[in-house]
Amino acid sequence: MRTSDFDYSLPSELIAQHPTEQRDACRLLVVERLSKQLIHQQFRDLINCLNAGDLLVVNNSRVIPARLRGQKEGNGAQVEILLTDQITPNQWWCMLKPGKRIHIGTQIQLHNLDGEPTDHWITVIEKNNTGKYILQWSEKLDVIQTLSKIGETPLPPYIERKPIDTYNDRELYQTVYAKNAGSVAAPTAGLHFTKSFLNELKDKEISIAEVTLHVGPGTFQPVDCDTIKDHVMHNEWFEISAETIEAIQQTKKNGNRVIAVGTTTMRVLESSAKENPIIKPKQNRTNIFIHPPYTFRIVDALLTNFHLPKSTLLMLVSAFAAPGKINGRELIMKAYTEAIEKRYRFFSYGDAMFLHL
Repeated sequence: MRTSDFDYSLPSELIAQHPTEQRDACRLLVVERLSKQLIHQQFRDLINCLNAGDLLVVNNSRVIPARLRGQKEGNGAQVEILLTDQITPNQWWCMLKPGKRIHIGTQIQLHNLDGEPTDHWITVIEKNNTGKYILQWSEKLDVIQTLSKIGETPLPPYIERKPIDTYNDRELYQTVYAKNAGSVAAPTAGLHFTKSFLNELKDKEISIAEVTLHVGPGTFQPVDCDTIKDHVMHNEWFEISAETIEAIQQTKKNGNRVIAVGTTTMRVLESSAKENPIIKPKQNRTNIFIHPPYTFRIVDALLTNFHLPKSTLLMLVSAFAAPGKINGRELIMKAYTEAIEKRYRFFSYGDAMFLHL
């Protein structure tokens, strides 16, 4: 398939710059795969789409304040830093802007949120051929704790409002069940859940299980090759526990559905069953690229947001709209066209879609 098959035009005013005032007050577009029916609802109506015995699987990764600012030693040039992957507690892969004239051995003094120099210095110790760098922090430093004091919330590039409210977005750009720190982008399908709504689901005997996938900046990258098979997928770290696997197996045994909350959860579950249908607890990295046609092994229904044109996430959703076939994009593009006509809000802080049946 061609990358252009997954392109669409979106009015810029439909790109949500803020979340809804209440997390679960957004809209929900329900897509029925077999009937191809589109049903316009509110997010809280999701409870009526779920049955007792169903299992919701969520990604519990926590977004870290991964954007930092500082200045190089010597000439004092300003540098913006985006941490992307942890190697060790005190070594991280990162992206630097501007990246010119930064070499191995360059030292950068970090600034606080008011733009004032701190006592924290980091050193560039390696650079790869894709323009990413490895930074070394002091071995005595608790990096995650330091980020909580001087780091900014790494909002997506399409959120262009100024100024960014760092402290407010730290709460808003985080799921209520986030616990394992490591993502530089939120698993956004989960942003719509409140603790009270999760309790309502549990009262209906809908179970909830957790996985972890630390979302990297590659989630925002468009596919820039002509045919999707030529795309090189980014990889991300994930973990799935024995407890979650047991919940999945019991749900399947009882004839109920496993529902992925978000494409990141989908990638964990399908990666875990990619080579062997008997999934086992694991920590690993995945570069799974789900696109039409794809036969899903674990997931029966998907809750997701609206995704960028020509993105791998839009391709994943299109694959799920018609498992094992190549025509799922037709239903998804129909849904996106109708969502635009009805003024749905798109992307990270936007509305949701539920694909089932």
